[in-house]
Amino acid sequence: MSAVLAKCVTAAVLAGAALGLSACMQSRMSLADDYGQAVRQDLVAQVADPDAHYKGVPAPGTNGRRVGIAQERYNRNAVIQPASTSTSNVSVGGGGGGGPGG
Repeated sequence: MSAVLAKCVTAAVLAGAALGLSACMQSRMSLADDYGQAVRQDLVAQVADPDAHYKGVPAPGTNGRRVGIAQERYNRNAVIQPASTSTSNVSVGGGGGGGPGG
């Protein structure tokens, strides 16, 4: 009798495990074949090319000596202020209203 009980318990445990693992399955009935392709393409597009070759000779970003001098001025709180700029003054003549006359 205990052998029959052991088989029933084993069958119940296997059935429970099968039900528990069935929740992990993904249903692909409503997904298209190219589902997720846009995300994969976006990820590939964001990878930088470490061996990129540019046409022509790109100009250097900055001059190292000038950057060093500017950094020293900043550290001493002696930054050279930019020249003052002004906006142009444009005079607009007054016009009549666009509404209907009364």
